[in-house]
Amino acid sequence: MTTMINRRNFLSLAAAGAVAGMLGVTGFASISRAAEAGAFDRTAFDSALAAGGPVLIDISASWCSTCKAQGAAVAKLVKQPEYAGYTIFVVDYDTQKDIMREFGARQRSTLIVFSGGAEAGRIVGDTRMDSIEALLAKGV
Repeated sequence: MTTMINRRNFLSLAAAGAVAGMLGVTGFASISRAAEAGAFDRTAFDSALAAGGPVLIDISASWCSTCKAQGAAVAKLVKQPEYAGYTIFVVDYDTQKDIMREFGARQRSTLIVFSGGAEAGRIVGDTRMDSIEALLAKGV
C-alpha cells in the first residue's frame, strides 16, 4: 500500500522533526536524556499531567521564525539540570487547530507550562531567553 503525504502533513512532520532536532532527540518515544519531547499525543499528555511533573506545550509552525527562536531557547534551557525533567509536546499550528482550541491558544509561538497537573503559565511570541526561563521555572 502506498501512502501519499500531502503538503500539510509534510509540514506537520517537518515542524515536529525540527523541534525534536533542536532538542537533540532523534525520535518521539520516551527519551532518557534531558527533557522528553514529542508530537502531541492525548494519552501521553494526560499521563504526563497525571504524573505531576513539568510539561511544556509548544504550539509552533515549521515556517515561523519566532517559533524557531523559542525552540532554540527551550533546547538550550532543557539541557540544564533544573529543567531536564520537562516533557515537551509539540502542537502543529497548521494541522492541529482543535488541540490549540482545547488549550485556549489562538496563535503560533505559544508556550504553555503545566505543573502538578494544572497550567502554571504561558507566553506568546516572546523569544527572550530570560522570559522563557522564567516560564519554565514556574513548572519546577
